[in-house]
Amino acid sequence: MACDLITIQISMMTRDRLKQLGRKGETLDQVVNRLIGMAKKNEWFE
Repeated sequence: MACDLITIQISMMTRDRLKQLGRKGETLDQVVNRLIGMAKKNEWFE
């Protein structure tokens, strides 16, 4: 089942920072989802 895609506006600096956090072959969507998972694991969200 494919997910619907949307467009969000981020600055070029934010995009570049996300790219730096990414692993080889990882999409920005995957980077963001990995970071969300890490944040939840570290109880940044309640």
